[in-house]
Amino acid sequence: MSNYKRIKGTKDIFGEEIDYWYYVENKAKEMLEKYGFREIRTPIIESEELFSRGVGQETDIVQKEMYTFEDKKGRILALRPEGTASVVRAYIENSMINFGSPQKFFYIGPMFRYEKPQSGRYREFYQIGAEIFGTDYPLADAELIDFLYEYFKTLKLTNFKIKINSIGTTKSREKYKKVLKEYYNPFLPILCEDCQRRYNANILRLLDCKIDKDVAANAPSILDYLDNESKEHFESLKKYLDVFEVPYEIDPKIVRGLDYYSKTAFEVEHLDLGEQAVIAGGGRYDDLVEQLGGPKTPAVGFAIGIERIIEALKKEHIEVENFSQIDVYIAYQGEQAELECIKLSKELRKYKIKTYLNLSKRNLSGQLKHANRLNAKLTIIMGEEEVVDDVVTVRNMETGEQTKVQRSWVTELVLEKLKEFS
Repeated sequence: MSNYKRIKGTKDIFGEEIDYWYYVENKAKEMLEKYGFREIRTPIIESEELFSRGVGQETDIVQKEMYTFEDKKGRILALRPEGTASVVRAYIENSMINFGSPQKFFYIGPMFRYEKPQSGRYREFYQIGAEIFGTDYPLADAELIDFLYEYFKTLKLTNFKIKINSIGTTKSREKYKKVLKEYYNPFLPILCEDCQRRYNANILRLLDCKIDKDVAANAPSILDYLDNESKEHFESLKKYLDVFEVPYEIDPKIVRGLDYYSKTAFEVEHLDLGEQAVIAGGGRYDDLVEQLGGPKTPAVGFAIGIERIIEALKKEHIEVENFSQIDVYIAYQGEQAELECIKLSKELRKYKIKTYLNLSKRNLSGQLKHANRLNAKLTIIMGEEEVVDDVVTVRNMETGEQTKVQRSWVTELVLEKLKEFS
């Protein structure tokens, strides 16, 4: 047994599990491209200051959860805890504003936070995110929410709901924070440790505390303190969502955990996931680009938690396609058969047939057992006799049915037989 074990809060993804990842990621890429998004890939390591300034110095992410380290030149770096700040940095650094507006990007990749590992929460976790830069038009917010609704339906999920809120402009939010402090002040001695700390540092986070829910339930609603600009934006958002035919609930308690949000905030909850019910979330961040040194640029985005989506798929007993299943296993016996089968493997792969060529010295019986373990659909069998007769045997591994065919016709036969499996 190896002395080396995976780091707590991380996981190895392989076998049948990887099929869920292909399913979630491939359908996301396909749909995001339909909505006009283009992929962006940013580094996993960034300057620590990017996140402390962008995400917020007083947020849990920066205070307690970031993986930071000093490099050999004394720079303080961080493993990215979320994707938006990195994309904003790339947008500014590469002068993407010169490419015109709006611009739409998506990313898929790992994020890192030092949290207590539990179901649906890991220290290395993966997100699918999308960002729109260069428009403050509420139609952009609505289109992102519409994407999430259509995407989850495409995954065949049903037991989810979309919640929306407005947390207003910075100015209107400051007024609301004062009201909220007045409301919470009498409860301060009985609040949980996190809420007591957040009372002065990040008062809005008290609204989504999992412990002091009863106190939060009667808190004043932020919707009563919005300025006219925020109210108009929120009304337009609701109008557009109705046109998109996206069902939603208004939840004034949604504030999101990051400092950069303004106006629109939204979450998607899956009703079977308990405490880790939020499978996607996002909102508008009109000040972040400027805050990180770029020109004034309104923006809106979301992030989806891949691990939680997979958990939701399993809860709803949704079967996914076996992406990694082998189409054809090539088994052979004898030196001439081996050389012919090497050529055959190249021929089949040209037709995008997933082909596994035997790479061992095991006998034919052992090769067929291996083909079974790999769950191959078909096996091509070739021995010295077949080489002489210029034929191959094609076996359906499900039924055991075997067909002999001329070597020159084998690709056509394989393509025909594979259609029976779809």
